[in-house]
Amino acid sequence: MDLSSLLPSFQNGALTIVAFVVALSIIVAIHEYGHYIVGRWSGIHAEVFSLGFGPVLFSRVDKRGTKWQLAAIPLGGYVRFKGDANAASAGADGEVISTLSDEELRSTMHGAPLWARSATVAAGPLFNFALTIIIFTAVIMSQGVVGEKLIVGELRELPTQEYTLQEGDVVLGINGVTLPDGEDANEADAFRDGLPNTNTLDYQVERDGDEITVTGPHFYPPYISHVAPQSAAFASGLKEGDVITGVNGKDIFAFSELKDVVESSDGATLKLDVWRDGSVQAFEMTPKRVDEPLPEGGFHTQWRIGIGGGFAFDPATEPAGFGLAVSSAVAQTGNIIEGSISGLYHMVTGAISSCNLSGPIGIAQVSGAVASQGSGDFIRFIAVLSTAIGLLNLFPIPVLDGGHLVFYAYEAVARRKPSEKVTRVLMTIGLAMILSLMLFGLTNDLFCP
Repeated sequence: MDLSSLLPSFQNGALTIVAFVVALSIIVAIHEYGHYIVGRWSGIHAEVFSLGFGPVLFSRVDKRGTKWQLAAIPLGGYVRFKGDANAASAGADGEVISTLSDEELRSTMHGAPLWARSATVAAGPLFNFALTIIIFTAVIMSQGVVGEKLIVGELRELPTQEYTLQEGDVVLGINGVTLPDGEDANEADAFRDGLPNTNTLDYQVERDGDEITVTGPHFYPPYISHVAPQSAAFASGLKEGDVITGVNGKDIFAFSELKDVVESSDGATLKLDVWRDGSVQAFEMTPKRVDEPLPEGGFHTQWRIGIGGGFAFDPATEPAGFGLAVSSAVAQTGNIIEGSISGLYHMVTGAISSCNLSGPIGIAQVSGAVASQGSGDFIRFIAVLSTAIGLLNLFPIPVLDGGHLVFYAYEAVARRKPSEKVTRVLMTIGLAMILSLMLFGLTNDLFCP
């Protein structure tokens, strides 16, 4: 393979590397801190808390005797507890353990009660999930939520600005059709599909206590509110705020028109006319096949260029209460977990392409691409990646946290620990599985379209 073909994805190599290291370091630090703090609360002493591997760049020992260190290779981290033979807590250091009293043995991972060891191991992934929930909660509370009434906020910048729709108008209906309940997805889809594909529409609004009819842009214009990393649109240089005014020489006024053309393209290159900063520019891009989850479960494959749309205006929001923000954040985290498990299952069964699994290069590319779109998107990316890493660590594979929990479950049932020999063999198998998975992801990064 010609590795130079990867260069366009690394137009800003420094940003890619820095964003990847920052995202990974935050997530790893939270994960390992979960192990550390719950271990400390459970009476297990941590000797080393390391962010990174390899040569130590900086270290200090706190009053509890824990060495906190920053190492040169920022691709992970670990907590080494008292009596551990290695950073993975895969076995005990026999020489150290043999010299400890019963009281000192209690402060090791290998002499602590089963409940303390289980809680300490499970805390890492749970702290990853907690980080996601905290970030989503903060985002929801800072942005607010749309109220029961759809109130016009800031209008989008669109090619034609001769509208009488104003900020503060309460939208009641469009073109004589009453606005549907926002909670009913089927009604919303039917309402959207029933709108004519014209440049302007008649809005029935409430303004200053009166119900009047005003003109406004198409309710769902071909406005770009989001560009997905590693998509055809991102590679072609489309940006948030661009407005697509034509496809293959035909004018369009609604996002649905663009969607229909892309989905029926069968991968053929599209020529787009894009309005940006008051002028129209020409772009070309080739849609990619994407496996997308269905609301009822499963996946379907579609052609996509990787952009998101929205209303012709930002809906006005109202403050979100803490309870609502937390519950919404928990639901979003649950959706990430459910979608990840479903995706892996469908990849294993062959229902969707295995190219959906990214390796370190792919994750780094996405990190850089998201960071280039702003701090808000990057923070949300950290939240999603944190849950993905927490979930991965719960897989019942020896070496991972989930593997340790399986050993503890066996101990709880059998009333004895697995033999050292069996543990070593299973750990070796688990390490081989993880390395194989990493190699598979790296292969996808290099060879998948």
